[in-house]
Amino acid sequence: MQPSRSPIGIIFLTVFISMVGFGIVIPVLPVYAKSEPFLLNPTQLGWLVGIFSLVQLFAAPLFGKLSDRIGRKPVLLVSVIGTAIGFFVIGKAEAAWMLFLGRIIDGASGGNIATAQACIADVTPPDKRSRAMGVIGAAFGLGFIMGPALGGILASYSHTAPFYAAGALSIINAILIWLRLPETYPAQKRGEFREHASLGEVFAGGRGGFISLLLVASLLSTTGFAFIHVLFALFCGDHFQWGLRETSYAFAYVGVLAVLIQGGLLRRLLKRNIEKQLAAIGALCLAGSLFWLPRVSGVGAFLGSCALMAVGNGLLTPTLSGMASRYVHGRAQGRLMGLMTSAGSLGRFLGPALAVLPLPLSFSEMARPLMGEMMTSVQAGYLQAFTAAAGLVAASMICVLLLKVPSQPVEETPTQV
Repeated sequence: MQPSRSPIGIIFLTVFISMVGFGIVIPVLPVYAKSEPFLLNPTQLGWLVGIFSLVQLFAAPLFGKLSDRIGRKPVLLVSVIGTAIGFFVIGKAEAAWMLFLGRIIDGASGGNIATAQACIADVTPPDKRSRAMGVIGAAFGLGFIMGPALGGILASYSHTAPFYAAGALSIINAILIWLRLPETYPAQKRGEFREHASLGEVFAGGRGGFISLLLVASLLSTTGFAFIHVLFALFCGDHFQWGLRETSYAFAYVGVLAVLIQGGLLRRLLKRNIEKQLAAIGALCLAGSLFWLPRVSGVGAFLGSCALMAVGNGLLTPTLSGMASRYVHGRAQGRLMGLMTSAGSLGRFLGPALAVLPLPLSFSEMARPLMGEMMTSVQAGYLQAFTAAAGLVAASMICVLLLKVPSQPVEETPTQV
């Protein structure tokens, strides 16, 4: 029986709520963890931010494969519940090990974004998948409008409030999935997968080189962009003496622009079938923004670099995902998105871990606002880190330019749910 509404709307809402919770935490976590009573050094900060993605690196392919076997809905539900538990543990933390435990639990629960991407692929034809992935991109952007702003406001009342709020949102999300999300991958398709599909099918049909290069491009660009996950809030505090509220508003500003790019401009541009060109332009803009960011001298220039960052990431990330899914058979979509998410997860671990290496070991113990030699040392560290991030994204642009896009996508009728 056909439902009265498309599942894309509920998928959008699910991702949006997840990203609000994620957005609440990201600006707060590095500042929270470098302060009393934790005082994590730079290496520990990088690992704390990135360990979620390191654990997810191993969990995402398993969850992607599992979603191909038992369906998308139960996997998505378990993932969101695990996220809630992780946030609550961080909110309750009294020692550094509890911070790490909460991040590990969150990462071990899998990847709700990858499963949501598979849901989108289930119900859209190949030639419309890049535009459909823009729905997830728009949800990302909207989440980064509300999430960071809410996190900054909550943090002004209590350092733990953002984490409890993110956990509560995840519980609401789980209820929403349970009650409203239809299963997009029916039992007959799952039976077909168990009998015939394999990991090799993702790379079959002479598309192995194309998919492999996309995975490398995703890894490099995500690694470079993920530098901001740990550095952005710290940089805003040290460079502009901003508190969490002002920093969170800067994150929200990037989110507004991301919505405009991914939810509007990208959809129009993709009608021209220029995915490769858009990905290359996105990588160029993103690399330029990361190079420019630590060199700004005023708020206006800083907001300009953030705008360029939003344009670059908004063009690059959903286009790479759409290009990948378009050229793989639908029954392998869950596994493919698991691989793409694994590349992204590795990048989101490597990025924060590498980003903090140029910072002084005593970074968290330095009195703020920074002055004299301490300011010089920290600013030099930011300069080196963001320049390295720009180099990684530039390398991803080279991978995109080397892509040989298959002449024809895989033809498959989307699943009706």
